[in-house]
Amino acid sequence: MKRKLFFFLTLLCGILSAQVTTLTGKVVDQAGNPIPLVNVKLRGYAVGAVTNFDGEFVLPMDEVLPVTLYFSSVGYETVTQTITSSEKQILVTLQEGTDLDVVILSASRKPERIFESPVRVEYYGTREIKFTPSIDYYSGLENIKGVEVLSNSLTYKTVNTRGYGSFSNTRFVQLVDGMDNSSPSLNFSLGNLVSVSELDIQRVELLPGASSALYGANAFNGLLTYTSKNPFDAEGISAYSRGGVTSQDAAGTNPFYDVGIRVAKAFSKKLAVKANFTMFRGTDWFAVNQNNINNPSLNRATDPNYNGVNVYGDEVTLNLPGIGFVSRTGYQEIDLVDYEAESVKFSSAIHYRPFEDDFEIIYNGRIGRGTTIFQNANRFYSPNFFLQQHKLEIKNNNFFIRGYITDSDAGDTYDTRVAATNINNRWKDNETWYAEYFGTYAAAIGGGATSEQAHQAARAQADTGRLIPGTPEFQEVFESVINDPDFTTGAKFKDESQLRHVDANYNFSHLVNEFADIQVGGSFREYNLRSDGSIFTDADGPIKYSEIGVYAQIQKKFLDERLKFTGSVRYDKSQLFDGNYSPRAAVGYTLGEKRNHNIRASYQTGFRNPTTQNLYMGLDLVGAIAIGSAPENLDRERRDFDLSTQGTVLTGQNSVTITGRDAFENSYTLASALAFSSSADPTRLEQASPELVKPEQVSSIELGYRGKFDDFSIEVGGYYNMYQDFITSEVVIVPLYGSVGSLTAVQAIANGDFKVYNIATNTAVDVNSYGATVGVESSILRDYDLGVNYTYAKEDLDNQNQSNFQSEFNSPEHRVKVLFGNRNLFKNFGFNTSLKWSDSFQWNDAFGSTEVPSFTVIDAQLNYRIPKLKAALKMGATNIGGNEYYAGIGTGFIGSQYYIGLSLNNL
Repeated sequence: MKRKLFFFLTLLCGILSAQVTTLTGKVVDQAGNPIPLVNVKLRGYAVGAVTNFDGEFVLPMDEVLPVTLYFSSVGYETVTQTITSSEKQILVTLQEGTDLDVVILSASRKPERIFESPVRVEYYGTREIKFTPSIDYYSGLENIKGVEVLSNSLTYKTVNTRGYGSFSNTRFVQLVDGMDNSSPSLNFSLGNLVSVSELDIQRVELLPGASSALYGANAFNGLLTYTSKNPFDAEGISAYSRGGVTSQDAAGTNPFYDVGIRVAKAFSKKLAVKANFTMFRGTDWFAVNQNNINNPSLNRATDPNYNGVNVYGDEVTLNLPGIGFVSRTGYQEIDLVDYEAESVKFSSAIHYRPFEDDFEIIYNGRIGRGTTIFQNANRFYSPNFFLQQHKLEIKNNNFFIRGYITDSDAGDTYDTRVAATNINNRWKDNETWYAEYFGTYAAAIGGGATSEQAHQAARAQADTGRLIPGTPEFQEVFESVINDPDFTTGAKFKDESQLRHVDANYNFSHLVNEFADIQVGGSFREYNLRSDGSIFTDADGPIKYSEIGVYAQIQKKFLDERLKFTGSVRYDKSQLFDGNYSPRAAVGYTLGEKRNHNIRASYQTGFRNPTTQNLYMGLDLVGAIAIGSAPENLDRERRDFDLSTQGTVLTGQNSVTITGRDAFENSYTLASALAFSSSADPTRLEQASPELVKPEQVSSIELGYRGKFDDFSIEVGGYYNMYQDFITSEVVIVPLYGSVGSLTAVQAIANGDFKVYNIATNTAVDVNSYGATVGVESSILRDYDLGVNYTYAKEDLDNQNQSNFQSEFNSPEHRVKVLFGNRNLFKNFGFNTSLKWSDSFQWNDAFGSTEVPSFTVIDAQLNYRIPKLKAALKMGATNIGGNEYYAGIGTGFIGSQYYIGLSLNNL
């Protein structure tokens, strides 16, 4: 018995001693610098570790030596090393790879080398983030080939690919740890306002084409996914502080600062938590463009109907008998906005692994608050906006199921154009102002004045006593207007809408003996619109509607795993529309003895549901009444209008009620109304016949090649997009009395008794586009990195059947970007520079149209690493040379930024 007990204890001790075998080591690059966040995996077992800031790792295991370890990191070639002893520290050197060595997740919802991706994917990782020559990593996305970053303001920028985007880009989706960060009411992504802190970002992946087959509605012209760091893999406290100045001719030189901190701790193999906080404050780009939209060659002094780009309230105009159109005197944007820019972001996460393996339960919460300017049909100043997201996710390597809620609060947001109009109205109503103008003009002409002199005298008289910015009287009325959510008297943008979303995915490849990679998934989304009738037609209660979708994908390799086929299909159904299928098929083939060349071809489809505003808006934007075209919205949108004296004589009514249905069933086209106005010929009037809005679809053919050579890599790709039922807006003219085609309706248009409506519909115009990208990356003179890429984009538009249609393509035909730098020019010191050139192009959106001139932007940064302090010092400048430029109409010209920053322990 004693011998048996002794044998058992000896065996137990042997087992316990095997369990405490620990491997330690360090991973460095070719220059001897430590590489953090290197994955160290034990071949054949679910055992691994991650290197820390100093490139060091500790790997406990219970396997018997010798063992084989894999060392892999984004941007470096994978190294395999056999370990025979645990007594000596392991030293591993990783050689830098190319972007084609990166493993990505977004293209097929599974890990795969970007080199073998079935569609074009761009990757932006920790290395690119650290060394971006841009002011921050989000702005640095513009260095990616085929990507445009449109600067709407200092704190709000919009990412776009392949055209058909504006500052409110509803055709592009951004996912933050799987959560769509678009506003439930605005329907476009809030981008860097609520994205991931640069301290917590692990990877950014971009799919520039249609992605609806796997990601559903609105993943239409592009998809951007952010993945944050897991606190199990990236522990510790890291921080950064950055400050400097912005420089702009209109705003002068103004300071800004940007700080952030990340705290992460793995309390055990089961529980880890993290929290992030960032704050940015500065002064936004001033928008002071006073060019006349009606006629750029004329100004306020020479054009009675002047309408300045960044002057608001002058959109109100009236055709005075014998005089012509006269607009009211407006206010400049700088009189209505203080240009404070602020962004405060907080996020936290709890990760729980109950079985100490890949099964993980995650809570993730994100809060964004700040002050910014965003632009749609009008310019909105948004102090104290607030958006929060909360997600619960359960996942392992084979599946995930997640649910999240997005809750928005517009805060103190107001419409600058509506504010200016109602400030004017509160001081003096239109009837009084125009009566004074008309009487003074007629008297001046009768006294022998010229027309120009008469106009000057008339405006001076009508503007007598006008509220002047900076005075207490103006400020009192201004504060009252911007806090009033009734757009007939105020300008406050009231919104507390919500979005609820659930999606799931399961990969069956581990169950089918690797026959093929098979995935299925689905999603459910519900909107809850709450604006109390200020934006949507929800005065009687919130508006709810939902969407559901399911998908499946199969992926299989053939011919010694050189040929890769991917096929997927998705079915989506909105409660408002018929169901929609989105198939995708792709094939790729890897060539060469070293498997360093790949060609691919794909056919993809995408669709975009009409936005919440396309469906349920009911908002008077001064120039036009914007309404959504959901069937139930047409009767819910009702407005009462006072009739003119002539209207009363013709109809016997003192007022009339116009509904949204009138805009679709009793209206004239804008072009015909303008023709009638200039000719007085009633036969020129044509009835408008818009259809109710329905989902938009795209079919895309894409070809591409990727190649890796000794000293450089190259990627070439091209696409052709074909759109069906392209969603657009149409302006129609609704007479306040009479049916279209009757003499009474003609008289209403002649008398000016009509209302302008902007409605959501689909165009009959054939809309297509095509383009290509070429990118080359190389190491030259041994240590210098050079990247050059070129993007070509062109719209193929048959506009013969609808001459007033504007597609908002908004993309230059040619773009060139160059990156040049050296991360180790000498010990611990590096630099990086970028040059971006954009061709001139025509910009069209709901705000207006303009010719955007070509521009060249140069950014640069210097960085110095301090290993003993685990710190890095960075200084740089954007738009060196200060040649101010702009991306589209309405925004402030973009000047320069100069900065210096320090980061600590940033893995």
